[in-house]
Amino acid sequence: MAGRREKYGQSIRGSRIAGAIAIGVLLGCVFAFLYPNGFFSPDPRSQSRLVSKSNLQVDSPNCESTEGVNMMKSENRKLSEKNAELQKQVRELNQKLQAAQQGNGRTQEQLVVSSQPQKAGPFGTVKSLRTNPPVMPDESVNPRLAKLLAEIAVGKEVIVALANSNVKSMLEVWFNSIKKVGIPNYLVVALDDTIVEFCKENDVPVYKRDPDENVDFIGKSGGNHAVSGLKFRILREFLQLGYGVLLSDVDIVYLQNPFDHLYRDSDVESMSDGHNNMTAYGYNDVFDEPSMGWARYAHTMRIWVYNSGFFYIRPTIPSIELLDRVADRLTTQPNSWDQAVFNEELAFPSHPGYIGLYASRRTMDIYLFMNSKVLFKTVRKDANLKKLKPVIVHVNYHPDKFPRMKAVVEYYVNGKQDALDAFPDGSE
Repeated sequence: MAGRREKYGQSIRGSRIAGAIAIGVLLGCVFAFLYPNGFFSPDPRSQSRLVSKSNLQVDSPNCESTEGVNMMKSENRKLSEKNAELQKQVRELNQKLQAAQQGNGRTQEQLVVSSQPQKAGPFGTVKSLRTNPPVMPDESVNPRLAKLLAEIAVGKEVIVALANSNVKSMLEVWFNSIKKVGIPNYLVVALDDTIVEFCKENDVPVYKRDPDENVDFIGKSGGNHAVSGLKFRILREFLQLGYGVLLSDVDIVYLQNPFDHLYRDSDVESMSDGHNNMTAYGYNDVFDEPSMGWARYAHTMRIWVYNSGFFYIRPTIPSIELLDRVADRLTTQPNSWDQAVFNEELAFPSHPGYIGLYASRRTMDIYLFMNSKVLFKTVRKDANLKKLKPVIVHVNYHPDKFPRMKAVVEYYVNGKQDALDAFPDGSE
């Protein structure tokens, strides 16, 4: 009996399971009929998007070389333009920052940290920085001049001379000597229309500034000293454009290319009015005051002035500040001599009530960059020195400039050995 009951119970459970399976199959058929895409299937539209996306991914290798590359190039251009705009903004902000720092008279706020602190090396190996970094060129200052300089400058350097009709004869000797040497990077800044036409007739690079009442009045009618004062205002734009300038008066004869003999290790590199090593490069001068008794002797350091008619100036902040200072003083102190002001601003140190110019300077070799006192008083009388060929001769010590310039050409270029003999040492 018990065995039959167990078999009967198992058969009932088996029939129940079979019934449940049958019901599940039936329900599955019903749902399959009512929901052919599945009860939990996504929106057909989204499914179609997935399908289309997969198709795009499949087809993308075929489009990579056209649409994809073009899109990447377009994005790259946009990023480059954005980067250029950001760089421009950074430059403008740096310029404003520099202007703010320079406008403050306190020394500690003028210091600019250009690098990380450095450890000093062994004794005798430590060298300070000789120059300031160049300014960032700004072509917006003068686009017309920027275009001209880009055509004629060599290595971002150019010889520049200012000239009006008063110096026309000397100007001709000046540019003929430059052409003879083969110097390509030179420019005449014409201060009147006559010089513009004269330069064009002789195939000489020339530039005339845009109209400026103050500059035009002095440039057209001023003498040597007035024109010399103008150069400090005009040169500023050259430096702002990022060019190193070899400023030259026109009473100069060129015998070699001066750019081959520059050191470029200073903000200003100038020829000297000194006539020997001591006066040109500096010496210890003893001042004697007997009334002081034991302390009657006082030692001073002396150096003869730089010649403001021939100097190389790098495009740095101190160089531009030098031009600004000199131009400002010549405007507010009309009886000042530009060469004296030029040297004072370069040499005077900071002291109470005055902030000196932080510019480095170098004196040029007096036998290569020769003034006319050195030539006529010393060199022409010395058999060994006469064999040297200077880079330039500046007839700055003598009023009879034109005949002496022609004599220099005859002696050094044409080989006429007695060409210098007829002239006195000085101007008597």
